[in-house]
Amino acid sequence: MKKAGIYFLISALIGLGIGYLVFDVIMGKDNQTEEKVSVDKSTDDATSTTKTATEEQATDKTTTVSADTEIFTEKGCIGCHSISALDLSGGATGPDLSEAFNNVEGKHGKPLNEFLKEPTSAVMSGVIGGNPLTDEEINKLTQLLQKAAETN
Repeated sequence: MKKAGIYFLISALIGLGIGYLVFDVIMGKDNQTEEKVSVDKSTDDATSTTKTATEEQATDKTTTVSADTEIFTEKGCIGCHSISALDLSGGATGPDLSEAFNNVEGKHGKPLNEFLKEPTSAVMSGVIGGNPLTDEEINKLTQLLQKAAETN
């Protein structure tokens, strides 16, 4: 009986996550991300001669982070998680991932990149098991979450 309840709960969470991902993230926020990147790039071109070095670094960081963080949308991470250090708001079901790079090993007994290959939590096992990450995706997510932990 307990096993059936756990399967039901995991299935319900995955179903809600997929519904949120499809209707809110993919259909709504992808266009906003692309617009932000293009606006930031056009701003760079128009005013690059009058900027100080600090302003250029801040604008470049915004453009880079916006383009780089698309993987969190593509893989469905922000369906359940937010990453406030990278200015990504998402679902409230999972914890904020701003400190995940530092906290996962202590909580789950393995570094973040190993956790993403074989999660030890029941919910993440179900989510990643249904949509495994490639080594390249794991490396990119790990690097971005390390950057988030450093800026937080």
